[in-house]
Amino acid sequence: MIYIGSDHGGYTLKLEIIDHLRERGFEVTDIGCDSEASCDYPIYAKKVTDAIIDGSADKGILVCGTGIGMSMAANKVSGIRAALCHDVFSAQATREHNNANILCLGARVVGPGLALMIVDTFVDTAFSNDERHVRRLKLYDAL
Repeated sequence: MIYIGSDHGGYTLKLEIIDHLRERGFEVTDIGCDSEASCDYPIYAKKVTDAIIDGSADKGILVCGTGIGMSMAANKVSGIRAALCHDVFSAQATREHNNANILCLGARVVGPGLALMIVDTFVDTAFSNDERHVRRLKLYDAL
C-alpha cells in the first residue's frame, strides 16, 4: 500500500502519479489535498507519516512545489526516512542504501515524465540489507 499526499503546488503531479501507480497495479491511498487551492503542506506530510508509522502504508509519496517543505516535515517524525529526489539515481540509492520509506518530489522542479521514472525506481527498488547500510540505519535511528 502506498499513501500519497500533496499540497496545492503538487496537486496536479500527485494525480498523475496516482493514475500511473494504479495502472501498474499498486494500491494507492490519496490523503489529499483535493484541489489547487492554497493549503498547508505539514498537514499532508503528517497524514502520510502516520500511515507509515502505524503500518497502514509500506511506502509514501509527498509532493509539493519544491519537495523541500514536505521532506523537512516528514523527517521530523521518528521512524521516517523521507528522501527528496530529483533524479532516478538518487531514488535508487536512497532505497538501496537508506531504506527510505517516503519519496518527496517537487512538482515545480521535475517534470511529469521524470517524476514518474523516479517514482517507478523508488517503488521497484529494494533495500540492499548490506551489513554496512543496516549499521548506518541503526546509527541514524539512534539520533
